[in-house]
Parts: sequence; structure tokens; C-alpha cells
Amino acid sequence: MIYKTKGTCSKSIEFEIENDIVTSIHFTGGCDGNLKGICKLVEGMNIDDVINRLTGLTCGFKSTSCPDQLAHALKEYKENTK
Repeated sequence: MIYKTKGTCSKSIEFEIENDIVTSIHFTGGCDGNLKGICKLVEGMNIDDVINRLTGLTCGFKSTSCPDQLAHALKEYKENTK
């Protein structure tokens, strides 16, 4: 799935889910090193665990962040696949 981010430096998030496990993630734009780290940390995790850990994180004075946008993307994925 490709999710268009809102309110962040990254422009989109592409990810794959298999059996409720995050199997791959790729951010377009944003802070390259930090986002690569986030991807490595959450790959292999259960989708609900990722949502619980990342929801609500902010970046500077923004009301969201790239990790928060990933949580939004995963929530949308769950809503559209159940």
C-alpha cells in the first residue's frame, strides 16, 4: 500500500503487511537516516504493536511526525482490509 503523508517532510510511505506483520516499509522524503532506522525497528512487528508505539509522536512544533504518519497509514490499512 502507498500512503500519502500529511504534515511531514516525507511525502509518502509504501509498506507491505503479511498476516498482520509489517514485512517492509519505505518512506519517500524525510530524514533519511532516521526513517531507515524506524523501518528496521518495526519490520517484523505486529501491526497493532507498531500503531500503539508510534501514534501521537510529534516532530518539533508539528502536530504529527513520520512515525505518527506510519501509524495513521497502518490504521487506514486495517480499516480497509477488515
